[in-house]
Amino acid sequence: MAEKDYLRIATVNVNGIRAAYRKGMAEWLAGRDVDILTLQEVRAPDDVVFDLIGEGWHILHAEAEAKGRAGVALVSREKPLDTRVGIGDDYFATTGRWVEADFGLPNGEKLTVVSAYVHSGEVDTPKQVDKYRFLDTMITRLPEMAAASDHVLITGDLNVGHTELDIKNWRGNTKRAGFLPEERAYFDRFFGEEIGYKDVARELAGPVDGPYTWWSQRGQAFDNDTGWRIDYHMATPALAARARQAVVDRAASYDTRFSDHAPLVVDYSL
Repeated sequence: MAEKDYLRIATVNVNGIRAAYRKGMAEWLAGRDVDILTLQEVRAPDDVVFDLIGEGWHILHAEAEAKGRAGVALVSREKPLDTRVGIGDDYFATTGRWVEADFGLPNGEKLTVVSAYVHSGEVDTPKQVDKYRFLDTMITRLPEMAAASDHVLITGDLNVGHTELDIKNWRGNTKRAGFLPEERAYFDRFFGEEIGYKDVARELAGPVDGPYTWWSQRGQAFDNDTGWRIDYHMATPALAARARQAVVDRAASYDTRFSDHAPLVVDYSL
């Protein structure tokens, strides 16, 4: 897809693309040599997204019907072979939570990339019911995608910390959405023998705390690195084996962040 011998794919929940660009996202992107960028919580109409990202990119954007909510985008230097909007359940058709794009690799193989935004959820509310329905749909969709493409990469804010290594204060969050045993069980299936995807950043980092990708805006969470690792690159095994390095672009200080999430950037050998 490029003259360099690797493909750089980044994902970030921008927490509103207009605010992110006001706070320096354009400068980050200009200096990062990204081939494919996936965004979540875009929260803007098409014309704003296209205007902010600018020339030189192919943009696939799914705006949520509910104004100011959700919205995902997939931005690439190379034109996709094909694109799809939605995860396959009509219930989520207008929620702006899932887009897919197929790309041709130099060796003739096909790579399918997803920008996904899973519901944050809230215990004992309809939001949590919707979250489980979305995760159930992923259980169906992930194997379908793996069967249809040489390589599949699910990227985005999946709003679940899989293990105790993924949340700094995990003990205090076992009854909160994002670290419920029922939610984590889905990720056991995603990364287990049944579905067989790989957690790229975790496999590269090993059994260490984090590295986290989201910090609460409250208190000193960012300064103390009291974070959550809820942004993922979830890859089929052959693609995961090509991952060279994963970097969380954590801002130097609280006031230099362009979002409450940090970009997760992974290089894949071609």
